[in-house]
Amino acid sequence: MPLSEVPFSVVPSLPSRKVAAVTCNCLPPKTYGGNFSTRKVAAAFSVSRNLKFVANSASRDDNDAAASVEFDDVSIPSDYSELLEQARKATDLALKDNKQLMEIEFPTSGLESVPGDGEGGIEMTESMQLIREFCNRLINPEKATRTRIFFPEASEVKFARESVFEGASFKLDYLTKPSFFEDFGFVEKVKMKDRVKPEDELFLAAYPYFNVNEMLVVEELYKEAVENTSRNLIIFNGELDRIRSGYYPPFFYPKLAALSQTLFPVMETVYYIHNFKGRNGGTLFRCYPGPWKVFRKVRNRYVCLHQQEAMPSLKEVALDILPSS
Repeated sequence: MPLSEVPFSVVPSLPSRKVAAVTCNCLPPKTYGGNFSTRKVAAAFSVSRNLKFVANSASRDDNDAAASVEFDDVSIPSDYSELLEQARKATDLALKDNKQLMEIEFPTSGLESVPGDGEGGIEMTESMQLIREFCNRLINPEKATRTRIFFPEASEVKFARESVFEGASFKLDYLTKPSFFEDFGFVEKVKMKDRVKPEDELFLAAYPYFNVNEMLVVEELYKEAVENTSRNLIIFNGELDRIRSGYYPPFFYPKLAALSQTLFPVMETVYYIHNFKGRNGGTLFRCYPGPWKVFRKVRNRYVCLHQQEAMPSLKEVALDILPSS
């Protein structure tokens, strides 16, 4: 079950992306479709939580050194609380290993959901609230003001401050802002050197997949503010598999396609879950520093079918590993 049950109604529309009035804690819906669709933040729905915000990672066990324990044995989490703790421990270890650029990716419509499950109907995302909970677990209170979270747009920053991140000390920022040609899917990129402050230590890019420019700005952020510094950058649910798999044709999106050769080779995927449905269904899973594993659910328990050190392509998992297991 997801961390929250969120009844809501979203009606995608062109051309504008607006933040609706908010009367309660809520989350932004997840929207697919590249540049020519609209991300809206919906209101008038309530959130019932099974998990309170963790009072920051100051409450961690001192045994986290022992938590590097046999990450080979880590398996698919049973709920989002366990998932966030796995992701926190994995990120902690990656930071200690001086990994500067990190990826965290997992389904947010349900632990067993797949991309596109909500197409043609209502699909929600809990990424904003999950990011708040993840940051609370990972970041010590005294470092909260030195952590800058970049949302895709300025309107989402305003929404986050008034809802999920109300009262939080994290710095909230944005990657792009609307332009005069927003009706046609264009946005104005924000110069990262103007957004970053000298005291910043950790950056988190929140779901930068809606518009192709968002990941290009993330690349700029890495090159201008992280590379050759002591800072770190986490890409949280950026749907980078779209770029890896060639979803964006290189002929039309040469800069985006180039990320597979420029940015991705220096990135560590510290936590990852991708589900495959169908007769040969299963799950590709990784929790740093452990290996990549392919699981299949058998009688309500996950069985590891395959593991390897390097990340396999989704095509390899779907066409080779799962059918042969």
